[in-house]
Amino acid sequence: MRHFDLLNFQHVVLYLLPTLIFMVIFGLALGYSHFRTARSATKMQTVKYEFPAHITDRDAPFPLCLILVIAGTIIWGFFYILMTGLLGVKI
Repeated sequence: MRHFDLLNFQHVVLYLLPTLIFMVIFGLALGYSHFRTARSATKMQTVKYEFPAHITDRDAPFPLCLILVIAGTIIWGFFYILMTGLLGVKI
């Protein structure tokens, strides 16, 4: 039993607020930061497919934050396996 009813609400806000902030920042990073190459500008402008109702598909560059997420996952997995083996931790 809690002594203060407001404490439950504070915990919910402290759980949800960082999650919502992360979702907004991650969404902006997906939409606005791309791994730029020499052909990135032409790929963003060239329409590859056109669907009904004037929906167009472009071959856009790969988002930079996804490259960092994938690279971080691979690096973390490698070091997790390495350190588990070196330290002799039983899983």
